Amino acid sequence: MSTQTLEVINDEVVLTPKAIEEVKKIKASNNIPETHGLRLGVKGGGCSGLSYVLAFDEKEKEKDIILEVDGVKVFIDPKSMFYLSGTTLDFTDGLNGRGFVFNNPQATKTCGCGSSFGV
Repeated sequence: MSTQTLEVINDEVVLTPKAIEEVKKIKASNNIPETHGLRLGVKGGGCSGLSYVLAFDEKEKEKDIILEVDGVKVFIDPKSMFYLSGTTLDFTDGLNGRGFVFNNPQATKTCGCGSSFGV
């Protein structure tokens, strides 16, 4: 990972400035209201056992952990937070592709698609 400044949204999850910028661009280009938050999550499935979830939600759910960084609301359910502890969400647009990248120190195995992991 580069030496750029990271935005810590709590003690366990980090969004890089590039990730924050891209979330804002996606919201603007798709007319997603400012009140909607970014949902970070984990669900069962994928070739390594678990898959990351990125979506926009109109509002938080009852037990969500609600975080905000640089004007971006982030919703994480408690179960997902268990798997996302220590994770950095970045955005890349380099030669190897364009998209969000989860750098999760808990992942003991990953697959080639980059959206599935195991612990």
